Amino acid sequence: MSKTQPEPVRHPDVRSCPFDPYDGLRELREHRPLARMHCPDGRNGWLVTGHALVREVLVDPRFGSRLDLQRFPMPVDANWQVPPGMFSVLDPPEHTWYRRKLAGGFGPRRMRALEPQIERLVAEHLTVMRRAGGPADLVASFAVPVSGRVIGELLGIRIADEAGFRKATEQVLALDDDEERVGAGWRAVCDVLAEFVRDKRHRPGDDLLSALTADDELSDDEITTMAAMLVTAAQDTTTSMLALGTYALLSHPDQLAALRGDPSLIDGAVEELLRYLTINHFGATRAALADFEFHGESIRYGDLMTLSLPAANRDPAQFPDPDRLDLTRQAGGHMSFGHGVHHCLGAQLARIELRIGFSGLLREFPTLRLAVPPEQIPMRDDTVIYGVRRLPVDWD
Repeated sequence: MSKTQPEPVRHPDVRSCPFDPYDGLRELREHRPLARMHCPDGRNGWLVTGHALVREVLVDPRFGSRLDLQRFPMPVDANWQVPPGMFSVLDPPEHTWYRRKLAGGFGPRRMRALEPQIERLVAEHLTVMRRAGGPADLVASFAVPVSGRVIGELLGIRIADEAGFRKATEQVLALDDDEERVGAGWRAVCDVLAEFVRDKRHRPGDDLLSALTADDELSDDEITTMAAMLVTAAQDTTTSMLALGTYALLSHPDQLAALRGDPSLIDGAVEELLRYLTINHFGATRAALADFEFHGESIRYGDLMTLSLPAANRDPAQFPDPDRLDLTRQAGGHMSFGHGVHHCLGAQLARIELRIGFSGLLREFPTLRLAVPPEQIPMRDDTVIYGVRRLPVDWD
């Protein structure tokens, strides 16, 4: 007698609490941590919600990152050619080759050199924010300019039209069916960065973009693509973490008081906020590169694996009492930066930026508070990276 297969699930899309994963992911993790999923384009797929399973998929070479096999959550034009240098949708050895080209720019020496510059940028924007007076939108007055300037320092660039460039990067990460809009955003970002690449060839400096242009094995197109990937990822993620993390702290006064009382908690607080919020709110995707059995299920070539990082980071098997924000928790093992060969290259930079950003904000504004009721804070859930659109705050 054949076994009856459960109906495919759809990825949840309702969130009852702004800090929690989508409703329904907890139940799936408890009862169907590897569940067949109905993809919007009609293809077969799987939704993976358990911490151990997600981690396993991310290191299993039978699952790859090829863009032509992936369609969720972002729309992908089947006829779109992957631009040279887009290493995030490549598998080893091609992915490894490109990643090694970037490794020096994110190494310990470079991070140590950037740290005082980040401290200066954070202090400058906090001073401007205080002088302008409250209430203020923390996104526009602090999170956006700080994250933009930091990635600019790393690459050695300064965008003239910062607002326009920011809009283009948001288009690249939009979760809608307008493939042309997404493509237009990508072209706009690359057009700006291509000018910097050409300029660095003639006037190099002590920065990552100059180091890439000095590499004879890389073309201008490859460097432009690599820079565009770094900018869109780093700027958007850090902006969201600074703003959403502040919102979470202000909404958990006991945790905020603990951090104010003991600033040495900041490193652990950053890890816990990364785990608790998991702003990559759909997670990572991989595609099966062959037919095989996986934990009792028949995986077929091309099956899409949607790896719910938010659900994995709330797995009680890995993190006791996972739905509670606890800044004293040992949150090591969270997967907000991914895992395996595609582990986020800029993870250490993000940690430094968040540590300095949160510490400076709480030190400069000891009475910081929300300026509007929580229900009036607009959430941003229509892009790959989750966050707040505005965060009105005030202080005495």
